[in-house]
Amino acid sequence: MAFALEPYRQRAEQFAEELSREYYLHLAGHKGDLEIERIYAEHSELFAPDAVRYLRELSDAAKGGEERRRLRHLLHFGFDGLVGAETRAESAEIARLEASLEIEAKEGAVSYRGVPVEQANEPDAEQRAALEEARNALLEERLNPLHLAALERGHELCREFGWPSYAAAFAELRGIDLEALCRQTERFLEATDTAYSPLLEPELERAGVPSFGELRRSDLPRLFRAPDLDELFPAERLIASFSETLAGMGIDLQAQENIHLDTEARPTKSPRAFCSTPRVPDEVYLVIAPTGGRDDYAALFHEGGHAEHYAHAAPGLAFEFRHLGDNTVTESFAFLLEHLVSTPEWLRDRLSIHASETVLARARAIKLLVLRRYSAKLSYELELHGTAPLGGMRHRYSEALAEALRIPWPQASWLADVDGGLYAACYLRAWALEARWRAELRERFGERWFSSRAAGGWISSLWRMGQSLDGAELLAETAGRELDFAELAVAL
Repeated sequence: MAFALEPYRQRAEQFAEELSREYYLHLAGHKGDLEIERIYAEHSELFAPDAVRYLRELSDAAKGGEERRRLRHLLHFGFDGLVGAETRAESAEIARLEASLEIEAKEGAVSYRGVPVEQANEPDAEQRAALEEARNALLEERLNPLHLAALERGHELCREFGWPSYAAAFAELRGIDLEALCRQTERFLEATDTAYSPLLEPELERAGVPSFGELRRSDLPRLFRAPDLDELFPAERLIASFSETLAGMGIDLQAQENIHLDTEARPTKSPRAFCSTPRVPDEVYLVIAPTGGRDDYAALFHEGGHAEHYAHAAPGLAFEFRHLGDNTVTESFAFLLEHLVSTPEWLRDRLSIHASETVLARARAIKLLVLRRYSAKLSYELELHGTAPLGGMRHRYSEALAEALRIPWPQASWLADVDGGLYAACYLRAWALEARWRAELRERFGERWFSSRAAGGWISSLWRMGQSLDGAELLAETAGRELDFAELAVAL
């Protein structure tokens, strides 16, 4: 077939814009249907098997440098798109059901997507468990068959293209040694095993949720919500604190016409905060669904880190470095700003919280829980996406998460709790990279680096690079350090 690389790149950018905008409109609650099948159909030539195979040939033949990076990112885009095109019917139906399904609760109907928000604000543990049970029943009956069909087709496509497994495919496409990362997470789990329960127990009591032995997954939204800290994190300071933090770094949020902040409540709005990027750096959406308190602040600052990273990308960068690349990088900047909400200096300066020990203890406990959860998820997902049969994976999922977190873990979400393309690896590497950014910022600009225009200039210089380097390369070039997730056991 005839294949022209530059027109392919142009069409790829157009597709990325249309798809991102469609997801924004749907997940932000502006429209009920996710009309991605039409978008894939209009750009079907991008994901034709022959086109993807040719991209792989070009990537394999490239000798190195910028062009090899661009081709690998483009191959990742093309193969992801092929998987997306082949499973678009399932994805659209999953999105439709998630936006339309409801469960009955004591106060009336609750939307499927709204269950975590309801649990976060529900003080009664049994009611939280009932919400989870009802949600899991819908997940098992209506959604899991679709998730399974999509997963099996994704696995088939990897084998059709010559990879031994889905895990092997995405290790190559992401340029990440997943087995080495898994060994790092195993060391982290071992190193934090003794500290885990003593760190969590006092915070469970303060949050008013059951202790270990009675704690269930349905209680975690309440723990993360931290309602006992609400008075310290007033709703009226949420946007202002973010804007003032950026101003301290020399960034005027109100003057950033390319960033659109969406905090409006809508019935079908996703409870999971997100950043949507139809056109980088010209059109970026920062979307949150407020539930109140500390968790809102963390969500806004996390997604705000994404938004600022994309909004600062140099317009002249290649499409592959503005829209694609190693998402370890953008996630690291999201975690960097999110961590401010758990920093004593920031709490004093922005929220006048002088006795911050309770806030910091809660943040450490939640972070350790999340890091251990994702460490277990990576191990599970490498098995799920490996060469073993899927038959025992439901049990393996529940077993792996329960062992790491010491919480009985429902099997129902063994498929829904899996992000495509082994994205969990990006999160894990991003947490390690964020810790290094913090160390660099403190060393260069002091503990209150968030009030330093010079620090803002330094971070902006990294943001302008988009994702032209992967996380490990960017760290090596900036600080001369290696990226190692296991080091977080010491940093907590």
